[in-house]
Amino acid sequence: QWGFTNAVEWSHGVDTAVFHPQPKDFVDLPRPLFMYVGRVAVEKNLPAFLSLDLPGTKMVVGDGPARAGLMARFPEVAWRIANGDTELSRYFAAGDCFVFPSLTDTFGLVMLEALASGVPVAAFPVPGPLDVIGDAPVGVLDHDLRKAALAALHIPADQCRDYACGFGWDRVASDFLGLLQPFGQAARVAA
Repeated sequence: QWGFTNAVEWSHGVDTAVFHPQPKDFVDLPRPLFMYVGRVAVEKNLPAFLSLDLPGTKMVVGDGPARAGLMARFPEVAWRIANGDTELSRYFAAGDCFVFPSLTDTFGLVMLEALASGVPVAAFPVPGPLDVIGDAPVGVLDHDLRKAALAALHIPADQCRDYACGFGWDRVASDFLGLLQPFGQAARVAA
């Protein structure tokens, strides 16, 4: 329709040096620890996660316009704000399951950050999670988010980490440079 013949998909990357498996004892709360990390806003659909009947603890790491209202509505949830990348990466790695309840996000980099930290993902089967997880055995996508979260607990951490390393910036940058290579050769030939 637009006349493009050489369009290629290029993925976003994750910093696997910052986000990596670490001791889970950074967070001393009853296990399993189901967590969400990100902006706390209406479009993130957080009540779909926070209202689930799950064992252990639900935790939200983040801030945003809906935080105060959700804290009042869900006082049993552990609420945190990370101070810098080091603390953020420790929160990610402390989780047992990363729950991504959004129905409208596009890519959802936080899913890759969780996976790079060795934490499996539970999400709805919608664009965003389908783009990041697809049918890879590193997360569970289901219309029943509780079922997805409980099933994701059985996914090995090293499986998640290995998958996320395929989205590491070194790999993503190398792929991008590889895509540019034919254009560089064409430009030299034309000159």
